[in-house]
Amino acid sequence: MLRPGLLVDADAVPADAVLLDTRLALSGPSGRSRYQAGHLPGAAFVDVDDDLAGTPGAGGRHPLPEPHDFVAAMRRAGVGRTSTVVAYDDTAGTAAARLWWLLRDYGHADVMLLDGGVAAWLASGRALSTEPVAPAPGDWDGSPGRLPVVDADTAGGLTDGGVLIDVRAAERFRGEHEPIDPVAGHIPGAVNAPLTEITDRSGCFLPDDLLRGRFVALGVADRVPVAAYCGSGVTATQTLLALRLAGFDDAALYPGSWSGWITDPSRPVATG
Repeated sequence: MLRPGLLVDADAVPADAVLLDTRLALSGPSGRSRYQAGHLPGAAFVDVDDDLAGTPGAGGRHPLPEPHDFVAAMRRAGVGRTSTVVAYDDTAGTAAARLWWLLRDYGHADVMLLDGGVAAWLASGRALSTEPVAPAPGDWDGSPGRLPVVDADTAGGLTDGGVLIDVRAAERFRGEHEPIDPVAGHIPGAVNAPLTEITDRSGCFLPDDLLRGRFVALGVADRVPVAAYCGSGVTATQTLLALRLAGFDDAALYPGSWSGWITDPSRPVATG
């Protein structure tokens, strides 16, 4: 199934698509190492830390990249002005959605996420490759600003008449276990919707009507302000894609997310 701007199944990937591998590892072999051990034929590797994020600091662990750095990274990866881009990873789109979101924000609408990622590719009977890939430089250009974002102040006030979604695991949201950031808890008033609940066991997104029902149960509705955050602004983009699948196109990203929120000790922290 081909869904321009959103998802594509393994058997519907256009033959001329620019394939971009965005695998990200918080532990174990690096994303690049896993890419080198086997990737979609012809796919180039895009590093989330180096290519899809800026320097960590007040903006969190993965702030949005500087525009000239992101454009240069896409050109190195072979993206052209008329390219169809297919992004994928091996974690149900949690890293690939960051690239999907950035390209859309920069005005490149012809980008899709491979539903199910590497696992779906293999399940379709297709093989991976270990051949080195050296893309011809692309001529793509773009500038940010097409998709909505919120800053810390707006995110903190969104729960008054809006919905702020925290996509992290429930134990991190409650402050019971925090394996990455120095402070545990969540933004007061946020609702927890773990990202693992929007895909099935194979890593593919749930049907649109099921996604819509889950978001409506959280209070999401048309003309109600909605934003999503995670630990560092990467995996929340997977939920933003799911919101679009469910028909909620205007949901915003809080790029700093939890890691950015806690850089200011005056901001409140909730637990439980």
